[in-house]
Amino acid sequence: MASRQVLLLAIVSAVALLPAMVSATDYTVGDGHGWTLEYPSTNWADGKSFQIGDKLVFTYTKGKHTVTEVDGAAFHACNRQGNTLMTWNSGNDTVALDKAGKRWFFCNVDNHCELGMKLVVDVADPNAPAPASPPPPSSSSSAGRLNYRVRGGAVAGAVAAAALVWF
Repeated sequence: MASRQVLLLAIVSAVALLPAMVSATDYTVGDGHGWTLEYPSTNWADGKSFQIGDKLVFTYTKGKHTVTEVDGAAFHACNRQGNTLMTWNSGNDTVALDKAGKRWFFCNVDNHCELGMKLVVDVADPNAPAPASPPPPSSSSSAGRLNYRVRGGAVAGAVAAAALVWF
């Protein structure tokens, strides 16, 4: 009996992890343009959802560009001497998106960053729990109840009663 429970638990765990493994996507940055000075006009990352397990593929002519990962401050200032986390320069570089959060990249050649050859992606964790729903209102709460005071006799009482039936 215990071995069946262990087997069932293993199967359920594998099935739960399967969507994250199956849904990983390799994104070619800039699509057909690649990572070039034409890249900025494409708004390439708009509408894309990046998740842990996805990969960014940067294709460009070796020696003409680089891919440099930096922190947010260096990215916004195009500070080529800023906090460089990693640099690639092969012309066909693959960057694994292995953690949730923002990742900042730019080309570290001449003024390419200033010309817009930069990319920020926000990587989501597909296994993160969904945000909690707000709790339902308690029965002792006054939310949703109509509170009124009757003034002016039967007419006011009848209007108030009709309002209670309406809601």
